[in-house]
Amino acid sequence: MELLTPHWPVPSHIKAVATTRIGGYSQGPYAGLNLGDHVGDQPSHVAANRAQLLEQLDLEQSQWLTQVHGTRCIEALPVSLHIAPEADACYTSQAQLACVIMTADCLPVLFTDGERVGAAHAGWRGLADGVLETTLEAFERAHTSVWLGPAIGPAAFEVGDEVRERFCQYLPASEQYFVPSANAGKWLADIYGLARLRLAAAGVTQVYGGGLCTFTDAVRFFSYRRDRTTGRMATLIWKTAA
Repeated sequence: MELLTPHWPVPSHIKAVATTRIGGYSQGPYAGLNLGDHVGDQPSHVAANRAQLLEQLDLEQSQWLTQVHGTRCIEALPVSLHIAPEADACYTSQAQLACVIMTADCLPVLFTDGERVGAAHAGWRGLADGVLETTLEAFERAHTSVWLGPAIGPAAFEVGDEVRERFCQYLPASEQYFVPSANAGKWLADIYGLARLRLAAAGVTQVYGGGLCTFTDAVRFFSYRRDRTTGRMATLIWKTAA
């Protein structure tokens, strides 16, 4: 199993990892450490992959979500350990309870202000509709640090005019993160730049990570845009007892 550890200046009791597809029990198009239970993989393989991950991280409690490309952010609680509520972000102040986001091109975003931790699933719809701003409502913004995990990179993320217009209507400065594609009427979007811009507008400037492209790195990452039938990575954050 190969895990990525964020490099960001947060207190030592804040822990986080992003998984890759390397390791695990899944086969075929899901080969490796597929953690998505909604993509057509064998449930026994997904369960074994999740168990292996949590065992390696020494975690007994984790909040998984049923993600719908929305903006709802919930508080992760131990009573919902075996429930995956419909939401695209969660947070907690409880130690040893991991907030988990699954992705395969969308942007996983981690938050902490030292007391609370949280994670958000930011595809372009959620990002445009305000999932980061909604998640930030649970944090002390002046003391919040954010890490951007692996997502589809700006050389591969082709979108239509309607996507560009939605971002630019909210923040005109978003225009700088869209460049014309070789295909007429299409644009290449920088989801990392768009996320940083939204966070800065919300008063958060301590933003780290970015730059890992899921689409171009088929060895390490699942990518829905590249393969369609594929698995999911997970990005987790939790705190230990201080």
